[in-house]
Amino acid sequence: MILRSNGEPTYFASDIGYVTEKFSRGFEELIYIWGADHHGTVARVRNAAQAMGYDKEAVRMLLIAWVRFIVDGVEVSMSKRAGTFITLDQLLDEVGVDAARWFFASRGPTSGIDFDIEQLRGQREALERGDHELASRSPAYYVQYAHARIASILGRATEAGLGPAASVGPAISDSAEGFLARQVVRLPEVVEDAAALEESQGITAFATELATAFHAFYRDAKVVDASEPERSRARLALVSAAKVTLANALALLGISAPESM
Repeated sequence: MILRSNGEPTYFASDIGYVTEKFSRGFEELIYIWGADHHGTVARVRNAAQAMGYDKEAVRMLLIAWVRFIVDGVEVSMSKRAGTFITLDQLLDEVGVDAARWFFASRGPTSGIDFDIEQLRGQREALERGDHELASRSPAYYVQYAHARIASILGRATEAGLGPAASVGPAISDSAEGFLARQVVRLPEVVEDAAALEESQGITAFATELATAFHAFYRDAKVVDASEPERSRARLALVSAAKVTLANALALLGISAPESM
């Protein structure tokens, strides 16, 4: 139905108008992001596009699974009719922008999400009071802390009169260094896969793996060592590359890369 009995247009009429307006402006493909409950509308909108003379294959719908919000172990029941719901602004105020973005980006769009507000709020409060052990349970914090730690290392190196080498070079020989280097160079492949799949969780997984590789490397290797300046400069080049790569991965997710935490 396009028009109601009183002559007013239905939502379907608006959908047809939107398709026509977009294609008439030169767009070659339309990608809708809809909730999973709209699956029944997919076929008729695509068929309407075809009836208007457009390629129905150029109209695609990504159906997103439901999100359940949990507070104190209990699901928050939301209803538009009852006027009980959690807005995005409220959520961001509670847990912070970075944590929320990471949480959503790390899940596949067809996977249902249980969003534990109390847990993420606790991690945010832990960071604010300097409890880094508790805050580190947040995946976003874990990756951000790796970036901030590298910034601190580079700062100490500058104070010691050491700077990164022009390249990592042959000084990188042991397993910890090699593993970190192999993780750093994976980003282009990860981004290509994420774009092809139209999913972001591969980027969050990569960022976590890179942060883990760096933390292991930092545990086993002395980066700033005045007694071994050449090796130090090579290691500084490696961690500097890791820092840039972490920042780029976080930027793709819209998440900040702090210099200190």
